[in-house]
Amino acid sequence: MSTADLLYHFHEGTDCYASTVLGAHFDIQNGAEGVVFRVWAPNAAAVSVIGDFNGWDSCSNPCNKISVGVWETFIKGLPEFMSYKFAVTTKSGEVKEKSDPYAFHAETRPHTASKTAKLDYSWNDADWINARHDMYNAPMNIYELHLGSWRRSDVVDEHALACGVDTTYVLNYTAIAEYLIPYVKEMGYTHIELMPVTEHPLDMSWGYQVTGYFAPTSRFGTPTEFMRFVDLCHQSGIGVILDWVPAHFPKDGHGLIEFDGSYCYEYSAPDRREHTEWGTRIFDYGRNEVRSFLLSSALFWLDKYHIDGLRVDAVASMLYLDYARKNYTPNIHGGRENLEAVSFLQKLNTLIYDKFPHALTFAEESTDWPLVTKPVYMGGLGFGFKWNMGWMNDTLHYIKLDPIFRQFNHNDLTFSMMYAFAENYILPLSHDEVVHGKRSLISKMPGYYHDKFAGLRTYLSYQIAHPGKKLTFMGAEFGQFIEWNEAKSLDWHLLDYEKHRALHNYVKELNALYLCSKPLWEIDTSWEGFKWLNHGDYTGNTISFRRIAKDGSEVLCVFNFSPVARDGYRLGVPSEGKYKELLNSNSSDFGGWGKTNSFDIYSERIPCNDLPQSIMIDLPPYSAVFLASNEN
Repeated sequence: MSTADLLYHFHEGTDCYASTVLGAHFDIQNGAEGVVFRVWAPNAAAVSVIGDFNGWDSCSNPCNKISVGVWETFIKGLPEFMSYKFAVTTKSGEVKEKSDPYAFHAETRPHTASKTAKLDYSWNDADWINARHDMYNAPMNIYELHLGSWRRSDVVDEHALACGVDTTYVLNYTAIAEYLIPYVKEMGYTHIELMPVTEHPLDMSWGYQVTGYFAPTSRFGTPTEFMRFVDLCHQSGIGVILDWVPAHFPKDGHGLIEFDGSYCYEYSAPDRREHTEWGTRIFDYGRNEVRSFLLSSALFWLDKYHIDGLRVDAVASMLYLDYARKNYTPNIHGGRENLEAVSFLQKLNTLIYDKFPHALTFAEESTDWPLVTKPVYMGGLGFGFKWNMGWMNDTLHYIKLDPIFRQFNHNDLTFSMMYAFAENYILPLSHDEVVHGKRSLISKMPGYYHDKFAGLRTYLSYQIAHPGKKLTFMGAEFGQFIEWNEAKSLDWHLLDYEKHRALHNYVKELNALYLCSKPLWEIDTSWEGFKWLNHGDYTGNTISFRRIAKDGSEVLCVFNFSPVARDGYRLGVPSEGKYKELLNSNSSDFGGWGKTNSFDIYSERIPCNDLPQSIMIDLPPYSAVFLASNEN
């Protein structure tokens, strides 16, 4: 499409490729090579481009208005990675120096200018792209990580040491790929989910206060280097999901806030404009150009960076007009729903699944909003998956309790099955659960040192067995005791200790069992893939159930959340014959006491759990046992 056509669709709110016309683009005009700059600033009195090339002089390179609110200029001879900003003169005469909302690259904080950049890269992931398939009936085990703190260089930064902060250097995209990809592959994760890598000024925001919606953060390298990171992941069979934040933006002066002196990207109404608890502004989802901006950002990552999916942050804050506020203006129907945000999310998912059918979208939605993962034509929001926050909150409440009190909270384990198939769910044990005094996963476990490891093995096993795709935050897999700190590397030295090494080995074996066992993932959204065996043993702190594949093969999943052994535990089985133990978290190889069911287990014609056959096993304290028929 021509520039005029693209700008028409941008103003209509139907454009998902606004980044191809707005921002800074290398071009040839009248035989001269240079960069064409375009920016939307509808209420500006004047706009110019400033940078190193003109001494940051706002009079040197003025822009001309080419459509309603869009300004343009062409500057000859600019190289790649040249720093620049827009000098926006408001109607009151104030000059605001703004970074480019559509910039592909930016200076590294604390500097705030945008940088010219080319998105030239020769991809080598065609096999992965062509093989992407329906993930609803496939295993999905996501490893969530923060690139700045997963692992850092062992080289000591003497200046940082003198300042009393972490003394190791942040790795770049290339170095991270070298360490991360073989690790994720070895551990049996199918995808990584990156906490926001969109450009942001404050490390402590973890990336959730975004100023560059089209720029991978320069903390770790250039756009091309991030492309290569994704490419290498794909070549190794690892999917890449990005955390994407359309719910709000920060109030840093160089960013989107009151961009042209007016409420441009944010709502103008005071009761909609700001998330006071986060200190951020809220996008105006009803404004066409803002919708185009956000839609373009989402499609940009799937297109230019071959990203496999987007996890949309803080969806609940978008959906409700009264989110975290007492006073609000109801919608036109008198309700508290933000109809403009609902429409935007429906448009977002419709566009993504139309243009990228095998892409994935995930909603972090913490309420009971209906039909989050149902198609838009059915009245749904159209997401592919929803984070199951109810499962996470209930089970973490249960697992933190002293076993004496678990019998009074047994419902925390079982209630999730009342709604497990209402949506396409992800079971998240995310970064949010291991910060701000919540303690790490292993620290949440009650009991002595040995008990904590046993409890965590059992809990992670329950996550793997429960219907729904899986997500676990980095560090849980080897039992990091301290809370996550975005400014420090994970405590990899813990793998020098036997218990942590054994837990790490168990998670690897647990993930391997998940990947090779169709019953654990093939039917995740229907009762056809799940049958309770015993959900009522609240005094014994045990539960058991069957997971079933399309071909009828099964895995029996048994859990003991008490410190008491349950020898002679009888379990109903679906067919007569011999059964085998697939995995036992109590194995000495994994740091357990070593009591397992290594012997042959034959069914008996003793009815149990509404089945005519049963077997008897020994169920160790704080343990998970997975079994299957020898015929499977």
